[in-house]
Amino acid sequence: MRPSPRDRLLFLLKTEGPQSTAALGAALGLTGEAARQQLAKLAEDGLVEGVSEAGGGRGRPRQSWQLTGAGHRSFPDGHADMALALIDAIGAELGPDALETVIAARERKTEALYRETLADAPTLADRIARLAALRMAEGYMASWWQEDDGCFILVENHCPICAAASACRNFCRSELDIFRNVLAAPVERTEHLLQGARRCAYRIG
Repeated sequence: MRPSPRDRLLFLLKTEGPQSTAALGAALGLTGEAARQQLAKLAEDGLVEGVSEAGGGRGRPRQSWQLTGAGHRSFPDGHADMALALIDAIGAELGPDALETVIAARERKTEALYRETLADAPTLADRIARLAALRMAEGYMASWWQEDDGCFILVENHCPICAAASACRNFCRSELDIFRNVLAAPVERTEHLLQGARRCAYRIG
C-alpha cells in the first residue's frame, strides 16, 4: 500500500531535515496548497513545527518545517518502555557491572552477525554498503556515500534504541566499537542524536 502524503512528509523531514513547503511539495508531487494543508494538519497534531531561516530575500526569514520531539517519537523506538524498565531493573537489582555484561553480550552477538555478512566484501565501500543495508533493516534509516576526499559517510536518520541509549550511553560506545571492528577502518562519530543532532553520522576512512 502506498504511504499517505502525511507519512511521506514525516519520512522526508526525518531523513532530509528541515524543508520549505515548496521543496516538500515538489518532492512529493503535491501542489503548494496541498502541501500546506498537510503540514497544517501535522502541526495541529504537534508532529511538525515551522522554523525561520535567513535567506528569504531582503532580510526576510524563510519559513521551513521540521519534526518536533513528538514527530521524531512517532517513528518506531524498539519497545522503549520495556527497554528502559529492563535497564533500570538490571542496574537496581544486579548493579552496573551486570548491565555492562549485558551490553558486552549484545555487542558480541551483533558483531558476529555483522562479520558474517561482511566476510566476503572485497573493499571498504562494499563493507560499508552491506553494513548500511543491515542497519536499514534494523530500523536505523541508514544511507552512505563517498566524499570527494575519499572518506565515506554513514548516516543513520533514526535510532530504534534511542530510549535505551539515552538511559545508558554505553550502547552508543558499543556500536561505535562494532563499526570499527567489522569495517577494519577508522570510524569517527561526527553527529550524535543524543547530543542534540537530528541524526547520527559517521566518517569512515
